[in-house]
Amino acid sequence: MSRLSRKWKIAGAGVALLLVAGLAAGAWVMRAMRSAEFWESTIVDFEEGDRANPPAPGSILFTGSSSIVMWSSLAEDMAPMAVLNRGFGGSQIAHVNHYADRIVNPYAPSAVVLYAGDNDLAAGSPKTPESVTADFERFVTLVHAAHPGTPVYFLAIKPSLARWDRWPVMSLANAGIEAWARATPDVEYIDVATPMLGADGRPRPELFIADGLHMSAEGYALWTRIVRPVLLEALPSPSAGTR
Repeated sequence: MSRLSRKWKIAGAGVALLLVAGLAAGAWVMRAMRSAEFWESTIVDFEEGDRANPPAPGSILFTGSSSIVMWSSLAEDMAPMAVLNRGFGGSQIAHVNHYADRIVNPYAPSAVVLYAGDNDLAAGSPKTPESVTADFERFVTLVHAAHPGTPVYFLAIKPSLARWDRWPVMSLANAGIEAWARATPDVEYIDVATPMLGADGRPRPELFIADGLHMSAEGYALWTRIVRPVLLEALPSPSAGTR
């Protein structure tokens, strides 16, 4: 073997080791993110911010995963209704349940809007549509135990380009949650999923940023057209304001 060949072989082995290390690190992060404790520092940040600048009670609280976190135009989109964004990272419904007494119930919200379930059923997750539905039922129980009669809205798990292979199980979770919401007082399922599908039955590419998972401004504009009228019709319009 020539010296050059040996160099390429060593370099290739190094790249392979880096790839393996990267994959292992990625797998560790994914496992860690399935634990509610992974999000503790984010929750502490919320609490510290609340102590420094207490939010007014009675806002509509939006919580859940990154689709809520990245809704940067939420305050403007929901005006004149006052909103409070308490979304965190790649959270699952069970994670929101774990922190409900710290990031939902203390605010005495006039309503709660949840988007989660997407990460619950991502590739490699042990969860099922039935367990996701059960987690949402638990969420409603926690909210209503602290604030009886408070409306709870579930935004349907969205179809996405990146997780299109998971859409069959996500659709089953949506169906289970929709059926349960129909039979449960003060709970409503909002179908933001169906309008995200094009004429070909697949996710509309313009609704997503480059990663094919998170939404573009056009995606959030679509959600706004669906969600805002539902909230306006059901709730009194508090003065605008957000945190």
